[in-house]
Amino acid sequence: MQLAHQSKPVVPRDRLIDLQPVCALVGAKKSTTYTWLKDKDSDFPRPVRLGTRMVRWSEAAVLQWVQDRINQDAAPTEGAQ
Repeated sequence: MQLAHQSKPVVPRDRLIDLQPVCALVGAKKSTTYTWLKDKDSDFPRPVRLGTRMVRWSEAAVLQWVQDRINQDAAPTEGAQ
């Protein structure tokens, strides 16, 4: 027997976080975070605008960005043995 609520796929929950937790997650200061945001070539997650003076970041996007940096650093470089 399978209940209806068990048949739905699990949807990962995301939440919107402000700058302070973003800085804590990436281990950077506010000034560094803003520098990454100003850089058009940066792949740092862009904030979501919720109002004229309110922005938040997707926690999942920030965590993925951190994981990508870790994976990038752990990847073997060409020519290295």
